Amino acid sequence: MTTEPHLLIVDDDPEIRDLLARYLKKHGYRVGTAADGREMHRALDDGRFDLVVLDLMLPGDDGLTLCRDLRARSDLPVIMLTAMGEETDRIIGLEMGADDYLAKPFNPRELLARIKAVLRRAAIPRPAVDDPEEPTPVLTFAGWRLDPARRELHAADGVLVPLTSGEFDLLLAFVERPQRVLNRDQLLDITKGRTAQLFDRSIDVQLSRLRRKIETDPKDPQLIKTVRGGGYMLTAEVRRG
Repeated sequence: MTTEPHLLIVDDDPEIRDLLARYLKKHGYRVGTAADGREMHRALDDGRFDLVVLDLMLPGDDGLTLCRDLRARSDLPVIMLTAMGEETDRIIGLEMGADDYLAKPFNPRELLARIKAVLRRAAIPRPAVDDPEEPTPVLTFAGWRLDPARRELHAADGVLVPLTSGEFDLLLAFVERPQRVLNRDQLLDITKGRTAQLFDRSIDVQLSRLRRKIETDPKDPQLIKTVRGGGYMLTAEVRRG
């Protein structure tokens, strides 16, 4: 059975598609390509993919629209490719649900590193029955139930709340460190490690999205509070198991 991650490259530039496909195949990935949104949807309907590398500027529906459509129907990880210096587009891409972004022109080695990091964050660990000595505890707080092994968040009524891999990692960082102030640099280091960049705004964007999903009033957050001059803090008590 094939176990190599399956990537989908969506870019209207045939040279970039070919370059990335050959480079990523060389590093052990299976790769499919698409030139626009129509081809992307056809590829996703025909096969299973583990991550999409999505260019922002595409003919027809642009990358932001396609990312929003993807996020509405799945939690498939997305890395957005944006033009150099377009900070607004990168922030909007994260708000649409992209897990990471990379500005063009870029070194394929950096894209490879980001793909590995996003796949690692999105990976579901083996079930606890495979390792009965060290089962992964379920974490509960303020009526919420966070399952690190399944990477799932359930509301008090049992409803599954979909989270992107970035949102899940951010929430897990808070839940594993309750009632402790965490600044942006600490959160970047915990959730993104070496792939974090100076002036990375992804924490702010993902926190805003996360608050919209778990706070009663996102404009007046009570679960994850902002600490002036310090950072952010999960106020709830956390139970394990």
